[in-house]
Amino acid sequence: MPDKFLSVSTAQAVFGSQSALLFLAVAGLCTFVVGEFDLSFASVMGLTATIVPVLSVLHHVNLALSCVLALAAALGCGLVNAFFIVALRVPSLIVTLGSASFFLGLAELISSSTIVSISSTTFSNIALHTFLGLPLSFYYGLILCAGFAYVLTWMPIGRHVVFVGANREVARLAGINVDRVRAGSYIAASLIAGLAGILLVMTVGGFDPTASATYLLPALAAVFLGTAIVTPGQFNPMGTFLGIYFLETGILGLQLLGYTGWVQDAFYGAGLVLAVTVATLVRTRSRSA
Repeated sequence: MPDKFLSVSTAQAVFGSQSALLFLAVAGLCTFVVGEFDLSFASVMGLTATIVPVLSVLHHVNLALSCVLALAAALGCGLVNAFFIVALRVPSLIVTLGSASFFLGLAELISSSTIVSISSTTFSNIALHTFLGLPLSFYYGLILCAGFAYVLTWMPIGRHVVFVGANREVARLAGINVDRVRAGSYIAASLIAGLAGILLVMTVGGFDPTASATYLLPALAAVFLGTAIVTPGQFNPMGTFLGIYFLETGILGLQLLGYTGWVQDAFYGAGLVLAVTVATLVRTRSRSA
């Protein structure tokens, strides 16, 4: 369908609608690059996206202060994960699975399981104001991924992160504080997930706290798909950036063909399986080479 698919409006639909999900995928990437695993970052985003409108609309807190307090809550979530996983040595899968449910419950408690919406043009324009045909939120995501890639490639802390992710014991013998890097990854993941929540509120004006889980699978699919792009066999920010928009392009194309409703979940699920399969094959081939 070149008359519909190859158009400016289609490009704007693809690149202008996934910024919050891109931030969320980068949040997941923060832990994957150091060899950790996190299932709670989507719930952290949901908690943050719930706190902002609840404080601002129901409790009449200044909108900027509401965002700061929401980020502080996200920071607390990261500290909780880091404490149990790094300090107490509890398996990350168990901790983040439990904390994801706990953060979801907190969001439902705060909002009384209802959707609270914000109506502020100034607030929404921070994300939705267009530049060169695309909303500013797209450029925020691009800057985040490019900055993350720069840190991993050129800065000492980034090289430590990559070293820990490659071989934790060798990194410890080389003098790297592995536990500090691991804890920092969970804190950074929660903070970026908090930014994703704020960006989501800017974009849509509110959030259903029960919808957090629906964002987890697409974010994971993009992260793993990114390991087959840019830097094959490795988790990398620019690969995640391309993975997000590759998945959205596929979904939009199927929707243009008339497939609606089920196609998004099916495509993301198949995309995750395919991404992990490709990543495994690429990693195995690169090691054998």
